[in-house]
Amino acid sequence: MNNPGRIAERIKPILPQSIADGISAVYCVRENGAKLSLDVSKIGFIGFSAGGVVAMGVACYAKTIDWPDFIVPVYPWTSAFGVQEAPKNRPKTLIFCTSDDPLSLAKGSIELYNSWLSAGHLAAFQMYAQGGHGFGMKSHGLPSDDWIQPFYELSVATGITTVSKN
Repeated sequence: MNNPGRIAERIKPILPQSIADGISAVYCVRENGAKLSLDVSKIGFIGFSAGGVVAMGVACYAKTIDWPDFIVPVYPWTSAFGVQEAPKNRPKTLIFCTSDDPLSLAKGSIELYNSWLSAGHLAAFQMYAQGGHGFGMKSHGLPSDDWIQPFYELSVATGITTVSKN
């Protein structure tokens, strides 16, 4: 946290392998999903911080069978990967971030959203005023604590998941 530039420098060389691993994971789940009683038309990739970069890379570089149906970059570390122009025919995207992220990821998250939107892709965006970096699933007494509820609501609204009537 004290030296984001140094952290990015150390992570950059392994990003291609991380993205390749993510693409392989999506392929594996899609290929074996029916055996596991999964809906293979609703395979997603969620990542936090550097994992958000991996989610973006998976969405940008995967081929047809191994790209996810949706991605959820949560406070994606866009400065480590750079916001790419969104390729055609890419997955739905739900982005979460905070304005007070100490790694200054809010601007990159906005750019990511705008890139997806400009390409005509379905994109949703939730920015919290407070929550910092790494809010994840922990309770901090801040608005970002409840990000999972808007995630659920957005996933239902965009068809990522369905509401069971049981």
